Amino acid sequence: MENLISNLATGFATSMTPAALMYCFAGVFLGTFTGVLPGIGAMAAISMMLPVTFYLEPTHALVMLAGIFYGAEYGGSTAAILLNLPGTTSSAVTCLDGNPMARQGRAGVALLVCALSSFVGGSIGIVAITLLSGVISQFALAFGPADYFSAMLLGLIAASSMTEDPPVKSASTIVLGLLLGTVGADVETGIARFTFGSISLYDGLSIVAIAMGLFGLPEIISAIQQGDGYVRQSRVTLRSMVPTREDVRRSVGPTLRGSGLGVFFGALPGTGLSVASFLSYALEKRVARDPSRFGKGAVEGIAGPESANNAAAQASFIPTLTLGIPGSATMALMLGALMIHGIAPGPGLIRDHPQMFWGLITSFWVGNLLLLVLNIPMVGVWVRLLQIPFSYMFPAVIGFVCVGVLSVMFNSFDVGLLLVAGILGFAMRALQYSPAPLLLGFILGPLMEENLRRALVLSRGDFSVFVTQPISLGMLVATLLVMGLMVVTTIRRRRHQPPLLPVGEEEF
Repeated sequence: MENLISNLATGFATSMTPAALMYCFAGVFLGTFTGVLPGIGAMAAISMMLPVTFYLEPTHALVMLAGIFYGAEYGGSTAAILLNLPGTTSSAVTCLDGNPMARQGRAGVALLVCALSSFVGGSIGIVAITLLSGVISQFALAFGPADYFSAMLLGLIAASSMTEDPPVKSASTIVLGLLLGTVGADVETGIARFTFGSISLYDGLSIVAIAMGLFGLPEIISAIQQGDGYVRQSRVTLRSMVPTREDVRRSVGPTLRGSGLGVFFGALPGTGLSVASFLSYALEKRVARDPSRFGKGAVEGIAGPESANNAAAQASFIPTLTLGIPGSATMALMLGALMIHGIAPGPGLIRDHPQMFWGLITSFWVGNLLLLVLNIPMVGVWVRLLQIPFSYMFPAVIGFVCVGVLSVMFNSFDVGLLLVAGILGFAMRALQYSPAPLLLGFILGPLMEENLRRALVLSRGDFSVFVTQPISLGMLVATLLVMGLMVVTTIRRRRHQPPLLPVGEEEF
């Protein structure tokens, strides 16, 4: 305990200097700004700021880049709630209940709950880094390819219960997402698959373009068809931002559960923030007394996923710093920033560079407080976006989305992919299919395939490896239990449905 207090004191002495505070504020402000803009996200912002960090001290560089990363998770939910456009991929699930709350005139409450749950999730993630870095890192190392595959399979099956769609409907959209995830070069052999000779498809379909197209463009097309259907608020008072007691009661449990999921999946290399937020939503819908509320403005659908993705954002630094294993492309950039400054990540990082490591960890506390101070007073500013007439708002939104998609890989092909995904999303909305399971299948598909093939290579083609590994077996058993619960729920729903009348007969 004394050693921990000494380490924290060292860290705060580093992170509370004027220079560190300035770079932390610059990072979280830039991260929030790029998160609010649909399609930009932390990846593009960190890529643009990485050359600037060449001339900074290593600690200050990491503090600023980390602020951009978790600041984008705060800001990414703003566009998701107000415009049904996920600012980041992990905030896509926030669209499901955040945007309906905005339509009901409760945008201020939705944004405030989002900010508070994000702060709690981020704080719990920081506590996990501080107390459990060594333990979580060792547990993450115990996960093999078979364990990762089984965990992702559990996530996909659980995703079938994320929406009001029947399980068969959700399963079909998940399969479509898995198929879209196979486009591009094979990870093991490098052979092009389903590219039709196009170089633009060699790296696979853009996640940003798919997410923006499935969630954002259908919203714009639908609004143009139906006219101005939003419930607008002339002004936002402090009282209108304060959640009711019922909102608070419904938010506490999901926030804590989402934080736990975020810490767990954030510490596992290769899973990431999107998996944590999607699974948190699925969990909250599963444990809710009235699942029919979800998708119609349930505050749990905001609190759980937002706390999960922010906790995962903090916990994802654990494998990156202590193991040298980046869990995402953004974490790979953070790893690159370390190597540029001649610092080798891994188990020796804490021992060789204690001031930098603990200074970075304590800067997370400072950054989360700054984000809370930045976001809550600006809730009124974000809600005022609803006052902009559609004729001005939507062309600007489409422009931001196209620029955001184009800025990821600077490939005009992705803009065309955005339009195709938008048409697909609109067709799914017309047929009453939810796009959320499709997006999760698209994200997890390549990871599942990679770990499946890796597990079979290590076991020389023996499929029993999935049941002989304890962690994998536990995940598969949980998957079977979830499937059984889904079957029981479907049977109960059909029993409570009124019988169909024969053609020509009327009910009196």
